[in-house]
Amino acid sequence: MDRDARKSLDRLHPRLAPWLAHLPAEQQAVFWRRMETHFEDAFLLLRSLYERYDFFYHLEALMVAVARAYANRSEPLKRLDLRREAEPAWFLSQEMVGAVCYVDRFAGTLRGLQEKIGYLKALGVTYLHLMPIYHVPRISDGGFAVSSYREINPALGTVEDLVALADALREAGISLVLDLVFNHTSDEHDWAKRALAGYEDFQDYYFMFPDRTEPDAYEQHLRAIFPETAPGSFTYRREIDRWVWTTFNPYQWDLNYRNPEVFAAMLEEILFLANSGAEALRLDAVPFIWKEKGTPCENLPPGPHAH
Repeated sequence: MDRDARKSLDRLHPRLAPWLAHLPAEQQAVFWRRMETHFEDAFLLLRSLYERYDFFYHLEALMVAVARAYANRSEPLKRLDLRREAEPAWFLSQEMVGAVCYVDRFAGTLRGLQEKIGYLKALGVTYLHLMPIYHVPRISDGGFAVSSYREINPALGTVEDLVALADALREAGISLVLDLVFNHTSDEHDWAKRALAGYEDFQDYYFMFPDRTEPDAYEQHLRAIFPETAPGSFTYRREIDRWVWTTFNPYQWDLNYRNPEVFAAMLEEILFLANSGAEALRLDAVPFIWKEKGTPCENLPPGPHAH
């Protein structure tokens, strides 16, 4: 292991151990084995991405989130993890048969979808991808403007319904896949509401500018995604006298992944969905997550010298 990674993991050990203390010894051993296997890759990539004075503070926050999620993971999902480790290319199998649907169009609700598992199984489906099911504002771009990743659209059901569906699908040999809107949130997400309330830490979750100088410089190289319905890539918010980066629609605010707090916050959402039974996530709008002035801000390798 890289020397710096080794030293960092050794220093993190006593910070993470208390989150695992109530687990059986064999489960603790599994966690530390996985850390030994994967920590170096994560450490080196994160360090190259976040070259800043408080890197180790954020690294610890990330690893605590991982330890806490593992400690809270259900026993059936931990057993599934062990099977996936033994066959890491499971999703590439020629026996995998995928299907994708909007819950409301196919079954009405998550409970209605659970009633159709027999039909899916008869079709040979082993991989069911649900389009966004999260809590959204009234205008939601088909569910891709998320107001909360930890709440389900009430018209579709509840988180408890999602967990029950995931359990039932797994029993039937079907892997649950969820769409994760990764590039942006709705302007009604709690992070955005706090930004609108003037909290600077949450304004840093997004790209916000006091005037048009920076937006104009960026827009020289940006393409409009919806030029007729949402021209331009920035939206003025009178409440805070700021221009907000909105690649898709004025109510969809691009997240600032240059900020490690955003990376950590989204990791927590991912871990929540994983612990709810999602076996895979389809990341939406990934080409747009990294911004560099003087480029189209699409498909850039993240890092301080992406251009």
